[in-house]
Amino acid sequence: METKDNLELILLNVARKVHDADWNWKGVNSPFARIYMVESGTAKVIMPDGEHIIEPGHLYLIPAFVTHSYENNSTFTLYYIHIYDEYNIFDRLNFPFSVLAYDSDTTLIQRLLAINPGRELTRSDPEAYDNLPTLIQSIARNEQLYFCTLVETKGILLQLFSRFLEKAEFKQSSIDNRILKIVRHIRENINRNIGINELSTLCNLNKDHFIRLFKKEMDCTPLQYINLKKIERAQLMLIISHKSIKDISYALGFDNISYFYRLFRRITGLSPRQYKLYRHRV
Repeated sequence: METKDNLELILLNVARKVHDADWNWKGVNSPFARIYMVESGTAKVIMPDGEHIIEPGHLYLIPAFVTHSYENNSTFTLYYIHIYDEYNIFDRLNFPFSVLAYDSDTTLIQRLLAINPGRELTRSDPEAYDNLPTLIQSIARNEQLYFCTLVETKGILLQLFSRFLEKAEFKQSSIDNRILKIVRHIRENINRNIGINELSTLCNLNKDHFIRLFKKEMDCTPLQYINLKKIERAQLMLIISHKSIKDISYALGFDNISYFYRLFRRITGLSPRQYKLYRHRV
């Protein structure tokens, strides 16, 4: 897998944790990714594709915005790393859940711990840390690092992440190249009011032909796809940004805030205000 897209990994949390049948959480969905490495014992992670046993000898990755659950009825020890990806690479690539761990991976994680002390979670309950104040605080802590420590931290994260990147695949890899170009254009211009004529011109197709091709390849119309991606970005901004709902709406190219509210509720099942309150509760 090769891509020239930007990749900016930001460390949120890292620690070694001993659990004693207390790692049981359901419906976890976060705007950041998790990397796990088990030192001893086993536990279960329920992902959209089924149940997985996590055990020593592997690295495990849970991408951002993937709903999952944990089950554990015994003692086990693991390292966890929480990573925020500013460019949302998980929107573009499918990653394996697990890869074989090298001996050097343990060394890398232990080094990451050594140069980033105090980055462990005070509580394992996602409700306690998966919220706006904690996320912003974790991101801001990187600004306090010495430059050499920041560079080494990013280097370690990239090395660990590259283990999964090596086996990652582009989503919709069989899509017509013209539509892949449009999908990328939408992602890079999600803050604008993107018109169908603009997109069809990029494809050198007439409007009707473009809409038919897009729907054939993506199983939705261009407008439906644009709106979905705008609301996904709005969800992220509601979590990590101090902007008001109105400002977020305008920042994503919505001229009519009422339409933004209706669209947000239709896609997420919640109003922007309800989502903000729910996701920010501590």
